Amino acid sequence: MKIIQSRFGEVEYDPQTVLHFPQGLIGFEDLRDFVVMPNEKDGPLFWIQSVEDAQVALVLTDPTNFFPTYLVEPEAHECKALGMEGEDKCHALVVVTVDTERKVTLNLVAPVLFAPHSNRAIQVILENSGYSIQTPLPVVEHPAAKVGAEASGKSVAKG
Repeated sequence: MKIIQSRFGEVEYDPQTVLHFPQGLIGFEDLRDFVVMPNEKDGPLFWIQSVEDAQVALVLTDPTNFFPTYLVEPEAHECKALGMEGEDKCHALVVVTVDTERKVTLNLVAPVLFAPHSNRAIQVILENSGYSIQTPLPVVEHPAAKVGAEASGKSVAKG
C-alpha cells in the first residue's frame, strides 16, 4: 500500500489498482496515474485523484446513466493504447463539471475510454460527433410532481 496527500486528505491505495493514462488527459498530459476514490454516496458519479498532483481530481460518470444511446467504440489504435486483446471490454466514461451556478454538465465530446483488464484509460476526441463539451443533464420529471400536476388538472411539460 502507498499513501498520497490529496485534496481529500491522506489517501491509502494499492499501486496495483492505479488507473494508468499512458497519454495523460487533455490539459493534464503529464499526469498519468490516478486513484479511483471510494464512492461514499450512492449515485452515478465518482472521483479520480491524480497520484502525481494532489490538487488534480476529476469527477467521472458513465454517460449512459443519462443518455442511454451514447456509444463509443474504440478504434484499433485506441485498443492498442489500452492494452486490449481479443474480447476485452472497454467502457466510455465522461468528465463531469459543475459551474459557479451549480449547473452540472457532461463532456460528451472527449470521453475517457477505460479497459478494466489492463487498468488503462485514454481520453479521445469525437470529431464531428454533434456532441457538446458542456452537455447539460437531461431534465428528469419527478413522478410526484407529475401526479400532483395531473391531480390539479395542470399540464406537465415533458423534456
